[in-house]
Amino acid sequence: MKLSQFKFDLPEKFIAQEPLATRHESRLLVVHRKERRIEHKMFKDVLDIFDEDDLFVVNNTRVFTARMYGQKEKTGAKIEVFLLRELNHDLRLWDVLVDPARKIRVGNKLYFGDDDLVAEVVDNTTSRGRTIRFLFDGTDEEFSNVVKKLGETPIPKYITRGVKEEDEHWYQSLFAKNVGAVAAPAAQLHITRELQMRMDIKGIKFAEVTLHLGLGAFREVEVEDLTKHKMDSEYYRIEQEACDLVNETISSKKRVVAVGGSVMRALESSVSSMGTLNVGEGWTDKFLFPPKGFHIADAFITNLHQPESPLFMMACAYTEHKFMTEVYQEAMKEDYRFLCYGDAMLIL
Repeated sequence: MKLSQFKFDLPEKFIAQEPLATRHESRLLVVHRKERRIEHKMFKDVLDIFDEDDLFVVNNTRVFTARMYGQKEKTGAKIEVFLLRELNHDLRLWDVLVDPARKIRVGNKLYFGDDDLVAEVVDNTTSRGRTIRFLFDGTDEEFSNVVKKLGETPIPKYITRGVKEEDEHWYQSLFAKNVGAVAAPAAQLHITRELQMRMDIKGIKFAEVTLHLGLGAFREVEVEDLTKHKMDSEYYRIEQEACDLVNETISSKKRVVAVGGSVMRALESSVSSMGTLNVGEGWTDKFLFPPKGFHIADAFITNLHQPESPLFMMACAYTEHKFMTEVYQEAMKEDYRFLCYGDAMLIL
């Protein structure tokens, strides 16, 4: 398929700038693939939709303070540095994006805070991409604390109000434990402690996988021929416990629910030829767009996404392109809230 087939107009008024006070009170657009029909519910209604021994697979990645602001040596120019991933732990080498990029060249030094942290640019990777080395002699814990102090929650730029203190909590999943993401697994932000407890009581199970979200699912697709688009690689890990839960659910003919695109990518990166889940760890650049097939998940929970984005394409692949385009038009007609702080969609 072509990039232009995923274009639609998304007025800014639909982009949620803050989450609801009670996250499980978000709206839930339920999409029935086979019957090609939709229902309008609330996220907490998953309690009525799913049964005992159904399995929700969630991502336990944790977002860190990836957006930092430094000053260029000599000129003092303000530079945004967005940490993407650590390339070499011992050398403190990082893959980053810088803005404005035209001012940053190999050999430049950047100063953060009151010279709490200094970095040197060692390579150009893309038009905005750089490899930098932090010049820091302290322990790993001390380095992490400095980054946390100097950085801010990396909420997306489509949230135009600026970062609030509350974003540190709002932009973190209930299941967050393994640090490494620069974007939140938005679909599971709707799962509150209260809702999880009620799901536990009903006998709905949870399995955890790890996929550290980079900018892969959010970076703009620039080629019309989607087969030529290259996703950024993201680290994932699926352990034996999660495999056992998923495969037992499949064998007992209960439902496996992928909560978010990052979970779907992790599952599809470690599927066996028998349609079961394998233990796996590594880097995935899996790009799920029509007419790609899916092998593990019986249901998919996702938010409402931007036009021409890999996440919108994944929703189209899991259903059918024309029908999903109609679903999105219905969502706007019904004033659903889009993107990471918005409402959710359940595809059955």
